[in-house]
Amino acid sequence: MNTQESGFFTEENSADVVIARNAGTEDARLKEVMEVLTRHLHAAVKEIEPTQEEWFKAIMFLTDTGHMCNEWRQEYILLSDVLGVSMLVDAINNRKPSGASESTVLGPFHVDGAPELPLGSNICLDQKGEPMLVRGRILDTDGNPIAGAKIDVWQANDEGFYDVQQKGIQPDFNLRGVFRSDAEGGYWFRGVKPKFYPIPDDGPVGKLLGALGRHPYRPAHLHYIISADGFETLTTHIFDPDDPYIASDAVFGVKESLMAEFVPVDDPARIDAAGFDGPFLEVAHDFVLARP
Repeated sequence: MNTQESGFFTEENSADVVIARNAGTEDARLKEVMEVLTRHLHAAVKEIEPTQEEWFKAIMFLTDTGHMCNEWRQEYILLSDVLGVSMLVDAINNRKPSGASESTVLGPFHVDGAPELPLGSNICLDQKGEPMLVRGRILDTDGNPIAGAKIDVWQANDEGFYDVQQKGIQPDFNLRGVFRSDAEGGYWFRGVKPKFYPIPDDGPVGKLLGALGRHPYRPAHLHYIISADGFETLTTHIFDPDDPYIASDAVFGVKESLMAEFVPVDDPARIDAAGFDGPFLEVAHDFVLARP
């Protein structure tokens, strides 16, 4: 009998016996991961003491989650999101030095190949929604401007939909654009105020949220990917602090440092300077990039 196969399974030593059985694992990282998962899973089962019927329900939930996955829908990522695991993995892998902007999840609606536009361009191609001017600076942790930073932005429209969700309704690349910061690190562009929207809730994850008494909504936000030579790429959002779901984001993506005020502007001179025909919202937010 191999050493790793010794030991008989009991309720008390269950985790130890399973872990010992994996002693021959050649991949050290896999061995470590399986040991941690096994210990925590067995501890959870012992604490919960599920019935056979409850455990089968759990198995069927995972089965249904897998059946919901296809080439455009990843229900397991959704499950990871609503359990807060996606944001925890993001936080672990994006620890920042003091003063650097915080990251958040990429989300499923980023599209490669958005057009690079001059600063000040309007990314709202159908002119629907409440006009908005977004501006700020890209800085390093010492407060110095970063010129030429690439700023990839995208957002939902005033109904809570991205262009890829409304093919034939919204123009392609609506509310998307790529900009470059100027010599002072400045950036500015025009769009429309985004709206909160639900994550897909027609599958097992949505049913789980309902059973937990939770809603499926994400608060209104703008997406950014900011990159510059010599700096870590930042994937993040900015949020409307007055959004009704700001304190209960279904995927836990909100961070206090990523709040940005949406300030109404009705001064005619400023309206003209911003290139709008009437009152607009101004959103000012600086981003600080960290060096590797």
